Amino acid sequence: MSEILLNPLWQRFIEVVQEEVKPALGCTEPISLALAAAVAAARLDGKVERIEAWVSPNLMKNGMGVTVPGTGMVGLPIAAALGALGGDGKAGLEVLKGASAAAIDAAKAMLNAGNVAVKLQEPCHDILFARAKVYSADAWACVTIVGGHTNIVRIETHQGVAFSLDTRVQDDDRASVLAVLSTTSLKEILSFVNHAPFESIRFILDAARLNGALSQEGLRSAWGLHIGATLKKQCARGLLSDDLLTAILIRTSAASDARMGGATLPAMSNSGSGNQGITATVPVMVVAEYFGADDERLARALMLSHLSAIYIHHQLPRLSALCAATTAAMGAAAGMAWLAEGSYDTIAMAIGSMIGDVSGMICDGASNSCAMKVSTSAAAAWKAVLMALDGTAVTGNEGIVAQDVEQSISNLCALACHSMQQTDKQIIEIMAHKAH
Repeated sequence: MSEILLNPLWQRFIEVVQEEVKPALGCTEPISLALAAAVAAARLDGKVERIEAWVSPNLMKNGMGVTVPGTGMVGLPIAAALGALGGDGKAGLEVLKGASAAAIDAAKAMLNAGNVAVKLQEPCHDILFARAKVYSADAWACVTIVGGHTNIVRIETHQGVAFSLDTRVQDDDRASVLAVLSTTSLKEILSFVNHAPFESIRFILDAARLNGALSQEGLRSAWGLHIGATLKKQCARGLLSDDLLTAILIRTSAASDARMGGATLPAMSNSGSGNQGITATVPVMVVAEYFGADDERLARALMLSHLSAIYIHHQLPRLSALCAATTAAMGAAAGMAWLAEGSYDTIAMAIGSMIGDVSGMICDGASNSCAMKVSTSAAAAWKAVLMALDGTAVTGNEGIVAQDVEQSISNLCALACHSMQQTDKQIIEIMAHKAH
């Protein structure tokens, strides 16, 4: 570790990954509301009787159609109820990890009794906002999360304000860890990955362990749209070739199938999203196995993938109309290209080609169909890597792609930050209309 102390930039990169790559059980938007409800319920002595909740439009979008782990039910109301009745407010994104069968039954009963209401927060200037007010007889407790999925900024009870933080200070705290990303480059990230001591980055292997287990679970049972299992079946029938691309598709989509279908296994998330974590992890694992990579090579490839994905996503809104499986897969492309050949030019070409390929994919909320977008993004990543290995890439004369990969990334992120904001509003409007 002494070598790291000689290079403060490397230490900051490690802190970024530790901040943004964390275990999460269930889709992180409903889980954020479940956490608010769990922390609120812990403030009450009596039996929880009723819950009112308010969420931002983007959190509503990502919570409407996704299964809450262990419940077999979709949506924010069951997440809030189970968080209050069976959640562990100290467990962060794994708040529902210890929820018992009795708690799940009680949560469903609360819903059936009409005692859970989730509404849009209006007006709402925060992309990520969740507030849960939990009642027990005449007592109540209310918890507000803003900005980050676990970022509690206010706790209030019938007796008064118990905890309050200036959200701007909180934003500054998180931003201070990620600030290095605004002044760095993919070249510096690659240098870090190539030269950092293995012991200092070994922890990223946990991503392979967690997301690998999710992938195996996705192939064991018919989770979600069971895309991975379906592709495996068609492979056995001879309708799909049994090759490296197919292995990437099957194993990556299977992990997303299990996650979105409500499996009670945590994912290693990236930038607040389990699907982004899966996309940045599983394709790299598959290619590493193909090349017979040892733990150190796998760790370096995963670190490159996850840190590159964070680097790109850092330039985007936390939630937006752009499907972030695409940007996570750009990280995977970097990791896979590194395993296959390793040069900066190959990595840059692969990322540029992806920006010319899948940059228009929209996010229309978390749901089982996310596994399709994950598999599409993973396939695009490997295709871009194969092109780059042959010296071919989308050129700077085409579309939003520039001659320099850093400018290409900026162009993509400018779309998501500006013009796609209207797209996001239209998507939310369509989904809200469906909900009525």
